[in-house]
Amino acid sequence: MATYHQIEPKVALLRQIPDDEKGYELDLFCVPKHYEEDLDRVIIPHGLIMDRTERLARDIVRDMGGHHIVALCVLKGGYKFFSDLLDYIKALNQNCDKSVPLTVDFIRLKSYCNDQSTNSVKVIGGDELSTLTGKNVLIVEDIVETGRTMETLLSLLSECNPKMVKVVSLLVKRTPRSSGYRPDYMGFEVPDWFLVGYALDYNEYFRDLGHICILNEKAKVKYKV
Repeated sequence: MATYHQIEPKVALLRQIPDDEKGYELDLFCVPKHYEEDLDRVIIPHGLIMDRTERLARDIVRDMGGHHIVALCVLKGGYKFFSDLLDYIKALNQNCDKSVPLTVDFIRLKSYCNDQSTNSVKVIGGDELSTLTGKNVLIVEDIVETGRTMETLLSLLSECNPKMVKVVSLLVKRTPRSSGYRPDYMGFEVPDWFLVGYALDYNEYFRDLGHICILNEKAKVKYKV
C-alpha cells in the first residue's frame, strides 16, 4: 500500500471564493470573441491563477525538495496547470537551496457527460501505473469536485505500491455531493458552479480560454452532445 506520512506539508492553505462572489465583467478582460456569448463572468483571472500556481510550486519545493518526484498529470483538463506548475518548480530548482528532481507521466480520467458528473470513473492509461511502483508521485489535477475520481485514482495507485503519493489541485469545488476528500495542496475553493477555461472544458470547448469563467445556460445547450 502507498504511504502518505513520509512528508508532512504544513496545513494546506487556499483562496476561498464565496458563493456570492460577483466576479468580473467580461469586457474587463481579453476573451476570445467566439466565446463572448457563452460566459456569464470571469471568476478567476489568468494573472491570479499564475500567482497562486507560483505559490503552490514554492510550497511543493519546500515540502518535497530533495526527493525524486514523478509528476503525474491528469489529462485533459490538468495539462495547462501541470505545465505552468512545472515551469515554476523548474525556476525554483535553479534559484533555491532546495530542488525537486522531476520526471513526468500522464493519465486520463473521464467522469463527465455534458455538465453532469457520472457515477463511474473511466481510467485511460491505467495499465501503465505499474511503472510508478516504488516512486514518489505528485498527482497534478485541475479540479476536485465530488472527490470520487481522485479516490479511484488513489486506490488504483495504491495497488502499484508507490513509495509516496501527494495531490495538488488548482480548484476544489464546494458541493454537498463531496465525499470529503481534500488534496494535499489546493489553489482555490470554488462554489458549486460549472467552470470553464484554463483547460477546463465543456465537451472539449473552452480549453483555449485563459481565464476561469462561469458557463451560461445557453452555452450548455449550444455545446451539448
